[in-house]
Amino acid sequence: MADLAITTTERNQRGSRSTAASCVLAAALVLSASVDSHAQGTAGAEVQAPAAADTRQSLYSVPVIDAGGRTTFLKTRICRPSGEGPSTLLVINHGSPPNAERPHMSLGSCGQEAAQWFIGRGYVVVFALRRGYGETGGVWAEDFGDCDHADYFRAGLETARDIAAVVSFATGLPFVRPQGAVVVGQSAGGWGTIAYDSVPHDKVAAFVVMAGGRGGHRKNLPNNNCRPELLVESAARYGTNARTPMLWIYTANDSYFGPPLARAMWQAFSRRGGEADLEQLGPYNQEGHHLFFGPGGSVIWGPLVERYFARLGISP
Repeated sequence: MADLAITTTERNQRGSRSTAASCVLAAALVLSASVDSHAQGTAGAEVQAPAAADTRQSLYSVPVIDAGGRTTFLKTRICRPSGEGPSTLLVINHGSPPNAERPHMSLGSCGQEAAQWFIGRGYVVVFALRRGYGETGGVWAEDFGDCDHADYFRAGLETARDIAAVVSFATGLPFVRPQGAVVVGQSAGGWGTIAYDSVPHDKVAAFVVMAGGRGGHRKNLPNNNCRPELLVESAARYGTNARTPMLWIYTANDSYFGPPLARAMWQAFSRRGGEADLEQLGPYNQEGHHLFFGPGGSVIWGPLVERYFARLGISP
């Protein structure tokens, strides 16, 4: 069983906000325009037959429009709780494996532990494969470039673009509440979740970041991040425009984004006006980076999420 001890718990109180840099505003406007362009309910999506004859889950192809006006369809699975709803939407966003593995990624399952924790509490859970992953395919939009000039800021905003498309689509479904959605992201999905808080997100009321970051395991080596100072700098830029209080969860034995880097990102985000509870936990099994999706993980992160939801008044 994983170590349940919480080594440190920190809460940042919202400070005064500094004026956003022009590049941040430009990025936000581009993303906002993209969201508006496909916020037309279910009309633009392909609806497929329910998976495995289970009427509580369905597969969709959700449109996302890039900055150049090109449309890609994100393969998406929606998992419904019991009852007729409408229920609160909760979008779970995946990480980013090595290049060779990305084309072979599959959609998250309604039966996996992390999804069941939320479904059992009455949330509509959504998984989507972002651009460049698995069956969605296409260009890997969230590529941050070469290590020496890693553009984590832009990469995160592209992840946020895909998340925003899924939120916009799913909140238009009749069994989903149109407001008050929750976005959860692990690893690269967590980094995109931080980025999403920095741009318009009127349908989203809460953000949970599980081991969020980019550039970990450079050259496939643990505790070897690609230009971590640029990651910290980008977190600060997101903090300038972030408007919704967040929950960030990291572990002591995360070999991608260890405690010093997690704290540095949080401090940079906070100093620029972002608000987040930082939970730095003890070790989880052999690799803390896998806490969110790992066996028994929900026993550890579940109470932290419940407390965060209660503070913000989030309910299914």
